[in-house]
Amino acid sequence: KAVIDDVVWSCVECRACEEACPVNIEYVDKIVDLRQHLVQEASRFPAELNRAFQGMERNSNPWGISSAERTAWAEGMNAPDISQKKDAEYLSYVGCGGSFDEKGKKSTQAFVKILNEAGVSYGILGAGETCNGETARRLGNEYLFQTMAEALANTINSHGIKKILVNCPHCLNTFKNDYPEFGGHWEIIPAATLVKDLVTQGKIKMTGTFNKNVVYHDSCNYGRYNDIYEEPRDILKAVNGITVTEPATNRDNGTCCGAGGGRMWLEEDADKRVNVMRTEECLDKKPDVI
Repeated sequence: KAVIDDVVWSCVECRACEEACPVNIEYVDKIVDLRQHLVQEASRFPAELNRAFQGMERNSNPWGISSAERTAWAEGMNAPDISQKKDAEYLSYVGCGGSFDEKGKKSTQAFVKILNEAGVSYGILGAGETCNGETARRLGNEYLFQTMAEALANTINSHGIKKILVNCPHCLNTFKNDYPEFGGHWEIIPAATLVKDLVTQGKIKMTGTFNKNVVYHDSCNYGRYNDIYEEPRDILKAVNGITVTEPATNRDNGTCCGAGGGRMWLEEDADKRVNVMRTEECLDKKPDVI
């Protein structure tokens, strides 16, 4: 049992194995099925996951931070609430990482500045936003995921929304590929795709210079899951003075950051830390920015 459990919970669900498989066997779905059995029937899963599950159940985020803090990032940002902007073309879904993680908040604020500068017609759910449950599904807590997905899909549909902007690759993949079974029939637009279009159309002008060496890491949920590779690179190449450098493994052969498949909420042995291996791989290129 211990050996099998260790293998099941070690998977980061990056789909690199599926990409490499010569006969196109799908492994990740099988791993998720095994996790569902261990969580929902056998009650046999790593103890540290209890905190993440309880956080999602009680505060609608894996950290367990008070749901009242979800919109703290928006203070002074002039991000309109979708309930006050009925004619908005897009809903900008922020997600838990963009709402609660300190670096995630900066990314959210940067995206909102771009939307405002370009005059994009959008709104956010604000205090009405909840977690989409991606982490729960990947960790095998299917009942929790379905409960969260049904509630969020109903909230979004109640606003008559047709298009959703998503800055988080995990949220993007979940909305695009999981939510149709819960009535989520929306057009899902990755932030990178929209920003590239805004730059191409001249609605965002690159007037400054950024004389730095930048290494771009491909998110597995952007890349292998949804074939989004070029848009982020095209945006970077549009910046004056920038040098874009590829890590040793990139695009469909890119190394995972190690946080996928719910691994962000699990402890790792010191000699198995995928995030350290990926960071070292990027640092080999002597970047100023990753």
